[in-house]
Amino acid sequence: MSEFAQSAEKENPRRRWIGLVFICLAQLMIVLDITIVNIALPSAQRDLGVSNGDRQWIITAYTLAFGSLLLLGGRIADFTGRKRAFLIGLFGFAGASALGGAAVGFGMLLAARALQGAFAAVLAPAALSLLSVSFTGRSERAKAFGVFGAIAAGGGAVGLVLGGLLTEYLDWRWCLYVNVPIAVIAAAGWYVLPRDVRDGDRPRLDLPGVLFAVTGLVALVYGCSEAESDGWSSRRVLFLLTLGVVLLTAFAFVERRVAKPLLPPRVVSDRTRAGAYLAVALAVVGMFGMFLFLTYYLQAVKDYSALLTGVAFLPLTAGVLVAAGGVASRLLPRVAPRALVVPGLLLAACGTAWLTTLETDTSYAAGVLPGELLVGFGMGLVMATSMNYATHGVGAQDAGIASATVNTSQQIGASIGTALLNTVATDATKDYLSGRRPTPALLKEGLTDGFATAYVVATAILLGAAVLVGALMNARRPQRVADRAEATHAAPHLG
Repeated sequence: MSEFAQSAEKENPRRRWIGLVFICLAQLMIVLDITIVNIALPSAQRDLGVSNGDRQWIITAYTLAFGSLLLLGGRIADFTGRKRAFLIGLFGFAGASALGGAAVGFGMLLAARALQGAFAAVLAPAALSLLSVSFTGRSERAKAFGVFGAIAAGGGAVGLVLGGLLTEYLDWRWCLYVNVPIAVIAAAGWYVLPRDVRDGDRPRLDLPGVLFAVTGLVALVYGCSEAESDGWSSRRVLFLLTLGVVLLTAFAFVERRVAKPLLPPRVVSDRTRAGAYLAVALAVVGMFGMFLFLTYYLQAVKDYSALLTGVAFLPLTAGVLVAAGGVASRLLPRVAPRALVVPGLLLAACGTAWLTTLETDTSYAAGVLPGELLVGFGMGLVMATSMNYATHGVGAQDAGIASATVNTSQQIGASIGTALLNTVATDATKDYLSGRRPTPALLKEGLTDGFATAYVVATAILLGAAVLVGALMNARRPQRVADRAEATHAAPHLG
């Protein structure tokens, strides 16, 4: 039996559950930051004198660094110890957040956002891999990942509420400062997190793999972000997307031939694990589409305040919590993963389909609320199950990179989905307004028509995802998965 397995057996079960609280706090901080800064963006733009053309970089700087460095961050967690990587990521993220809150100019804020993304790329896979190696039993693992999945799927809605509160009653800078106390509290979990166990054979870092992965992901994420403003047919966007695909293809080629790959093919070759990565990548298209367009619909069409908009998203969070923490956590040990993921994707598709019916005079209770509940419940099933099986069955030495891969899937899916749906909505709005005399009422109608068209595309993507994931995931009984996980978790832990 390996030293890791021995230490896992001796681990106090109560310590694991206390550790889960601190791990989830770190995950909440990362997820909050995705939406909380969106609420603060208009105020920050006015305060720092940022132009309309440059404001997108406040978001893009974070997503570029985060999305492109995740695979490297996951492997760093495996090499240096995931507990140590967790602490480095926490304090680095908190420091970058404080720097951003104190920004006196656009350049300083941009640098802080990029640093946030870089440290998040270390923190996110470290947190998920700590969870993966802490909970190996079927029942407790299902409960733990139910909680974690609820935060991963619903934390963004909490960010909208918190961002609205902080921006309206304090200052936009507190949307960044708030990360500091959260990080300090999460760091207090150092003593209850599973210790790092070093292995004598420390493999060298796959530098060619790092080069191809980072540059390929940068090109892909940057190309998607530029597509929002330049359009998908612009030369720069096409060049970046093509370059990203070529570099990532080269990365896949290299990983099959090097002795110690950055992303071992064994991590993604399992059908259920690959299905989990695909489910996350495609599911967040609907999720981020809902955040983006409902935020604009409620504020620009329904004239909600930022705070009221955040409150309006709370039923979405409730749906996620019920599905992930209540339903998925109970069913995960008993049913095959696709029996939860596929219905979750179908429910989310029903929610986005419901939102295609929105009109300028549709009431919140009749239009927005049912769509939120359906999407929230569906996403709770998808994220809790997918986060579980994305790391289920991998050896402890690969837990970090497996965690990074599912996080990368989420980032790439969000980048492509947001850019794609935003382009669809913008084009539909332009077509609706073409040849008409613009009035405030007509502009609202045009926006609503654009959002509805985007939700049609989101629905098609979620339905397609349900078909693909249903075909890809094995209908394997949970006991068989658990048996394999127990065997592979006995592999040495590289700390």
